[in-house]
Amino acid sequence: MAHFIVLLGPPGAGKGTQAKAISEALQIPHVSSGDIFREHLSKQTELGKLADGYIKCGQLVPDDVTIRMIGDRLKQPDCVNGALLDGFPRTLPQAEALDDFLAKMGASVNTVISLEVPAEVLVERLSGRWSCPTCGRVYHEKYNPPQQARICDNDGTPLIQRPDDQAETVRQRIEVYRSQTEPLIEYYRQKGVLVRVDGTQSIEAVKQEILTVLAGVQ
Repeated sequence: MAHFIVLLGPPGAGKGTQAKAISEALQIPHVSSGDIFREHLSKQTELGKLADGYIKCGQLVPDDVTIRMIGDRLKQPDCVNGALLDGFPRTLPQAEALDDFLAKMGASVNTVISLEVPAEVLVERLSGRWSCPTCGRVYHEKYNPPQQARICDNDGTPLIQRPDDQAETVRQRIEVYRSQTEPLIEYYRQKGVLVRVDGTQSIEAVKQEILTVLAGVQ
């Protein structure tokens, strides 16, 4: 039976790390909405050009365009046994459209993993990140600090912080997640497929908890 999993969690919850582990363990593709957008934009596909028009105007890409991109990806042969969806759905209309799309394939969302991390922890995780513009090495003020404050150990270059990782921007990103995506938690809870996971645990502990849950529902 095809196993379709949705991974939910706010920015900084560790979705990318866990998605890789889940995908490898279950041998299903990791379907990232961000990766799909970038691929369509770089290849200038019909959908990519359509999305690009909205992005250049500073507008959100409409749900129907996003849904078509995801649908095209899920029709690929490597998704015959399922897929791990990361970054999609983000809204209730997207979740309902995904249900309709999978139903036509004779499938459904089997499990939804919600990585739960308090806002203050997310802000600390993300706003503490700094990187070297020369070599690309990433540091964290608390968890992986450079030997000299805000100076790269490798080449002595002053570290920079991405605008997305500045504390105020992080708080805004978390608020957007809460307003747009948290309603999905209740949607999937009512369907009986939601599993809440404490994302403040170590990476390995989170991974093992998720894999234990998935082993029980396959």
